[in-house]
Amino acid sequence: MRGGGASGRSAWAERAWARGRVLASLAVLTAGLLAFHSAVPNGVGRLGSLLEAFLPWLGLAAAVLLAAALVRRSATALVALLLPAAAWAHAFGGLLLPAPPDRGAPRITAVQHNVSDENPDPAGTARTLLGPAPDLIALEELTPAALPVYEATLGPHYPYHAVEGTVGLWSKHPLTDVRRLDVKPAGIGEGWSRALRAGVRTPNGEIAVYVAHLPSVRIRSSGFATGLRDESARLLGAALAAERTERVILLGDLNGTVDDRGLAPLTSRMEPPRRGLAFSWPAAAPLARIDQILTRSARATDVRTLPATGSDHLPIAAHITLGPS
Repeated sequence: MRGGGASGRSAWAERAWARGRVLASLAVLTAGLLAFHSAVPNGVGRLGSLLEAFLPWLGLAAAVLLAAALVRRSATALVALLLPAAAWAHAFGGLLLPAPPDRGAPRITAVQHNVSDENPDPAGTARTLLGPAPDLIALEELTPAALPVYEATLGPHYPYHAVEGTVGLWSKHPLTDVRRLDVKPAGIGEGWSRALRAGVRTPNGEIAVYVAHLPSVRIRSSGFATGLRDESARLLGAALAAERTERVILLGDLNGTVDDRGLAPLTSRMEPPRRGLAFSWPAAAPLARIDQILTRSARATDVRTLPATGSDHLPIAAHITLGPS
């Protein structure tokens, strides 16, 4: 009887390792996409950028595979799932850790928000943005009708502000050398003005602050349409490359995640926050952070979302450690 029992356990173990080979293959594929997403070609339908726009959600695919592996009682699949788990933890696990201590270094707080040109409550939106008492507030999709409301609500707290086209910056510190940036792609009509640059004189030195709203992207029958956004990102990247001020902060609706290769002209020159996922769009069910706070010669130690407003985006906020100038 004991021999039969051992034989039965051996047969069960053999079946456990034999089952779930398809699940194991899918687990390996998921790990490969997480670790080597840049190898996915972008030539046809911008598939690489589409994958990178929702890259963190591959962790959900791994969770579904785990449930299937448990149902199938597949040892092979369970072992294979260690690969996507490790790849996801390497890519995104650090974002879930607590923000590191600032150790007394000077810092400021910045808020970024696409307020929506269809926002029914600009005054309420402005009050929400005041919540974390930021030093800087960057807004996009400002309209002529809503702009006076934002100026009236934010003005008592922010004596300095600048607006160029549909983007604006409110600051607790004096602004210098404010100018419009030309990041308009070819083919877009005149009057399109969605980027500015301003110097900010903080108590800890000068910072160059950029506010930008890159063109929208669309999923069409031909694929992921990112051409206009990518061209605008290249123009903005060139402006950042020419910036002589050492410390730079970029605030904006970039219509892309920091993993999206279409934003490489920006992410190759600027650093994203080290903590926080802060999915900001769409506000009703956030799937991606396309609103960004990026830095150079400064460090955004964390990023988080603020309560929903009348926009289809959530506001985001980050603490930025300045360090020596």
